[in-house]
Amino acid sequence: MTQSSVAVSVDAERWVLLNASPDIGRQLMSTPQLHPRALRDTPIHAVVLTNGDIDHITGLLTLREKTGFSVCATQSGLDILNSNSVFNVLDPTLVPKTRLVLDEPLEIAPGLTMTAFAVPGKVALFLEEEGNLDLKAMGEQTIGLILESEAGKMAYIPGCADIPDWLLDRIGDVDVLLFDGTVWDDDDMPRTGAGQKTGARMGHIAINGPYGSLARLAPLKCRKILIHVNNTNPILQPASTERKCVEQAGWDIAFDGMEISL
Repeated sequence: MTQSSVAVSVDAERWVLLNASPDIGRQLMSTPQLHPRALRDTPIHAVVLTNGDIDHITGLLTLREKTGFSVCATQSGLDILNSNSVFNVLDPTLVPKTRLVLDEPLEIAPGLTMTAFAVPGKVALFLEEEGNLDLKAMGEQTIGLILESEAGKMAYIPGCADIPDWLLDRIGDVDVLLFDGTVWDDDDMPRTGAGQKTGARMGHIAINGPYGSLARLAPLKCRKILIHVNNTNPILQPASTERKCVEQAGWDIAFDGMEISL
């Protein structure tokens, strides 16, 4: 299973990638709509970054083959790219950078408007500082996106540490929600021996529990899809009790090649 990049298009001609995961090359190869249309002619119109995690920015290095697209991120995200010379392989004459201003709509492609907004979360792992780490910080370091077209409205929140009431209000009218499904229980990784960090320590709310995403997002009437699912999460097991619980609650679980129409 590949990672959590998503491609969005209004006209099936110009595509906007939401995050660029390390395996983006494999994802592009398996998605004919994103294949080059001619020599040096890419259907990828823009790449939007929701935070500076390695899982979301490394794929940019795969998209450096002298084809044009724009990179969109908050100033915090742009600072990460600008401060690391490895990202200079993105030719600035072909790959302009666009700053996302929180809560200000941006026409990211013809007919597609995007609004970035802060959600609770932490800075990227490589920016952490001992003794000064807010796991539920609000600011530019972790954002969600609302994408709107004439067809409908979608929210994309691949990383989120908490679901306060205001967030429920913010996404209450969307048609589709793609939400952080990293861990089922907070201790998924320690319990399975995959690592010592809990979901909360990584900046991800658990699905399960009275304050988990399944319970907190239950009032929403939209189509709900879990994305960014870690390989220790039991919902990936087809016969698991946890998967049945998610499905009975009306959620879908994202899979490679999944297509969503509004």
